Amino acid sequence: MSAPEGRPGGAATAERPAARPAAAPALPAALAPPEVPEPRLTPPPDAEILDPEALRAAIAAAAAAAAEPEARRRAVAQAAAEARQAGFARISAHLEADPWSAIWARGAYARLADAVIGALFEAARGPLAPEAAGSGTPFALLAVGGYGRAEMAPYSDIDLLVLSEAPLDAAAKATVETLLYLLWDMKLKVGHAARTIDEAIRFGREDHTIRTAMLEHRLIAGDETIARRFGQRFRRELVRGSRAEFIEAKLAERAERHRRQGAYRFMVEPNLKEGKGGLRDLQSLMWLTRFVYGIGTTAEMEERGLLRPDERALFDAAERFLWAVRCQLHLAAGRAVEQLTFDMQVEVARRLGYRDHGGRRAVEHFMQDYFRVATRVGDLTRILLTQLEARHVKRPPGVGGMLAEAGRRLRVRLRPGFRRREGRLDIRDPESFFADPVNILRLFDEGLRTGLLIHPEAMRQVQAHLHLIDDRMRRDPEAARIFFRLLLERGNPERSLRRMNELGVLGAYIPEFQPVVAMMQFNMYHRYTVDEHTIQCISVLAG
Repeated sequence: MSAPEGRPGGAATAERPAARPAAAPALPAALAPPEVPEPRLTPPPDAEILDPEALRAAIAAAAAAAAEPEARRRAVAQAAAEARQAGFARISAHLEADPWSAIWARGAYARLADAVIGALFEAARGPLAPEAAGSGTPFALLAVGGYGRAEMAPYSDIDLLVLSEAPLDAAAKATVETLLYLLWDMKLKVGHAARTIDEAIRFGREDHTIRTAMLEHRLIAGDETIARRFGQRFRRELVRGSRAEFIEAKLAERAERHRRQGAYRFMVEPNLKEGKGGLRDLQSLMWLTRFVYGIGTTAEMEERGLLRPDERALFDAAERFLWAVRCQLHLAAGRAVEQLTFDMQVEVARRLGYRDHGGRRAVEHFMQDYFRVATRVGDLTRILLTQLEARHVKRPPGVGGMLAEAGRRLRVRLRPGFRRREGRLDIRDPESFFADPVNILRLFDEGLRTGLLIHPEAMRQVQAHLHLIDDRMRRDPEAARIFFRLLLERGNPERSLRRMNELGVLGAYIPEFQPVVAMMQFNMYHRYTVDEHTIQCISVLAG
């Protein structure tokens, strides 16, 4: 299928989740996420990016040519920097020629770093650090965080963990210090820590950010046995029995991150890594499913029933889109930048192949696609995180909790067709419920009336039945009455309108609203997209 006009053409102990949800959603074309192009060019093999043997030979020659230790280290760093820069240029040139090959590129940048660090590690244990002669304390050099996942944008930091069973002796410290000085001499941004396994486990127990970084560790060089023992202890001591605690911590972290970046997904200069609906939300899903179920890929998530096939395809497409944007943003800026500012939006849109069409600029088509992707990412994260929270965090209430819940049920009785599920509003019988399409609007009205949040499975069901919102339903007087009641009689309708918009209901019920969904106006006077502006205006009027 060709791309629409305006768009470019070109491990933990496993636990069995619940059965796979059924029914794929059918969003209207104007509300669906963009069709993300596949890569069109064959990428260069790793051997053409960097030849490890040639790099080692260049390092050896540089070390032999210099007499003084300081000069020798600078010469080795220079040789490694030149080889790395040549490899970086090859990856970046392919990425500029084929901007939708970012998933390949993120792995290629990580493999380039692996090869350089591995060669420098060998040099640091040899002629560059005479005081490191002898065996020294055995240690493993691990990649952690994004580098541990083997996912690097062009200017991503390199995060390393030096791990040993006993404190490092002088010889081992000399090796580590020499390696770090070499990397710094190459002007690379390197985060590092040196810990014993006991210390790493203790810090991971105390700090969930550290635990998350170590969750995706990967051996780069050094002692394989130490790395294996650490992995065993990590699973035994930091994963088992702590799933609920980890999920709660990640949910709180996500909420705080969204608060810092802005609560709304449709801010017109979004942070594509940390913002709502950005890469960090997708990564949070992978962290949690890896921690809870031992699952590392979306294919495994589908196989184990956490994602429907269409949701897996959506996840993969959103990841390809966001990584393509991120890589082009780094290359355009020449440094690590995550905020998609107005000036960068124009350049990234050009690099991705967007063009002016239909009276709108290329950058506006690009940003509308971005916000549609962010919306779908928000849908996925909300659904899966709520499921994980319900299965692993919610605990049976005590007597006080049961009495309070009984009181709430007596004060607010649900209308027929609805039920409480895990503290949220759900559909009792989808088959009979959707026999009357007007019930789609009743769901959001009931959410406002009762103050209950809508259950993710109900959201899934709504998206799967958007095709029922047709002209006949739009002309139904009861549908109009419910919609106006929702707007005028339930206090502030902002929450329900935003959820209706994100799920596609608002655009399906009011087709004239569809073109402004995720639409931005490219100027400095608007902070939000047109649809979000509209919802906030209604909120102000309702207040």
